[in-house]
Amino acid sequence: MFRRRPTSSPSSRRGVPRIPWRPFGGLLGSSKGDASQSLAALAFSGSTSLITGLTMASITGSFERFPGLLLFIPAAVGLRGNVFGPLGGRLSTSLRTGTFSWTWRRDSVLGQNIVASLTASFVAGLGLAIVAAIVSKFVSGSGVASIGLADYVVVSMLGGILASALVLVITLGLTVASARFGWDLDNVTAPMVSSAGDFVTLPAIVLCTLLIGRGTLTTALAAVLGVLGAVLLGIVFRSQLGTCKRILVESLPVLVLAGFISLLAGVALEGSVEHLLRYSVLLILVPGFLSTGGALGGVLSSRLATKFHLGMIDRSILPDGEARSDISLTFALAVPIFVFIALVTAFVGSLTGHSSPGFGLLVLVTVTGGLVSTLVVVVVSYYATLGVVRFGLDPDNLGIPLASATLDVVGALALIGAAMVWGVA
Repeated sequence: MFRRRPTSSPSSRRGVPRIPWRPFGGLLGSSKGDASQSLAALAFSGSTSLITGLTMASITGSFERFPGLLLFIPAAVGLRGNVFGPLGGRLSTSLRTGTFSWTWRRDSVLGQNIVASLTASFVAGLGLAIVAAIVSKFVSGSGVASIGLADYVVVSMLGGILASALVLVITLGLTVASARFGWDLDNVTAPMVSSAGDFVTLPAIVLCTLLIGRGTLTTALAAVLGVLGAVLLGIVFRSQLGTCKRILVESLPVLVLAGFISLLAGVALEGSVEHLLRYSVLLILVPGFLSTGGALGGVLSSRLATKFHLGMIDRSILPDGEARSDISLTFALAVPIFVFIALVTAFVGSLTGHSSPGFGLLVLVTVTGGLVSTLVVVVVSYYATLGVVRFGLDPDNLGIPLASATLDVVGALALIGAAMVWGVA
């Protein structure tokens, strides 16, 4: 069970009272440990997401060969974080409430969470593919062509299988490390899982493009994957795994909704790709920018969910007490982490020869878009968590997907808008 570091101690070795370090003179109400854990996780997440950005910048040929693939990328990448981020949140709550144990039986807390997460990832991949095919047909009238339903099913479900296995291992590894080193899982899960999802999902999708656009082969493979998804869901719902079934009932509709919202971000990116290609470093920035904003919302959602479970937060319309402290911490983390993302993006872009508007403008674009995104995701995280609790649902299942999906579309629009405001796009 977690033990938080005390925010103060009666005295130091010299007998002088120790004043706990708190950002902005203690106005945030959050300890140094919380801030440093989150900042380190966010920095790692943003840095590794640049690898995803480099991958995106290097596969523009695939976007041209498979129209509609760029539209699909934010939703497909975000799905891993939307499934396994809540897994980390639920495990964090179990650790804090003393109900967690390393028991691998299917009917244990850990076992049911693993089964639910893998099933949700696979089945939601099918739902996401169907929604992507529908959305692509609507936007095709605006000049955006699209790959077909079978193609979306293959890259979504097969790519999801490959990515989910690794992200699950990373999530469980974080749980072990948190228990071992005294980390607060709420502070590190969302950034690290989001980073892992970015890192492995896009390469998996690119690999699966080898199997799309092949006529009968692609159609047959998509049909098999769809049947497997339906069978798996049926097996789980016929089982006696009550917790697992509740997670799926609460999660699947939100995951599909979150996927639809993220697809709107893909539409924005697809429609603005010419603006982004003016300076190709912006394509490197996109995954890290969206991942960082989503991770900030994920950290806030996870912390709020745990505190609602523990009765530390009142269900008030205006946030107060612990909720206000967590919101303040989110804004305090946003500025340095978005500056850091801009710095690393500029450095990587210069090393790889990608065109750039210059470091100063890149920082202005990133921080401006980042603060707008943070404001929106804070509002969504708090009120989504509040609404979920009032309906008697588990905020661990719903908070992160809603915050992450909202950030995808708002973040994409904010980044493109900031680039236009500062004359970069």
